[in-house]
Amino acid sequence: EPAIRAALRRFFARRGWEVEEAVDGVEGLSIVLRDDADFTVVISDLMMPGCSGVELHDHVASVAPYLLDRIIFSTGDTASREAAEFVQRTRCTVMQKPFELRTLESVVTNLRQALAVS
Repeated sequence: EPAIRAALRRFFARRGWEVEEAVDGVEGLSIVLRDDADFTVVISDLMMPGCSGVELHDHVASVAPYLLDRIIFSTGDTASREAAEFVQRTRCTVMQKPFELRTLESVVTNLRQALAVS
């Protein structure tokens, strides 16, 4: 959603982090898999037009599985069968919406630190 993307962009930019955003799952997938892409963290919704977060996950898993450790998914729907099954099978972090921006910042910071150690 444009308003949420804008809020997240501002929030992370204020912390000095470079931010790139996509309008839908198709664009997000193409950005994440670009040859010159070097993302520390990727934040994706599960429900997106064009390509769902589950589809994004599965495509990344098939062509660049090392990126899965960098993806944080957010969803407001953990009650549906598809979302519940996805949460059970993924090794990615999944955050239930709504969440506090400070909580997301903490999750991103912890993920960045874990990746720096490995």
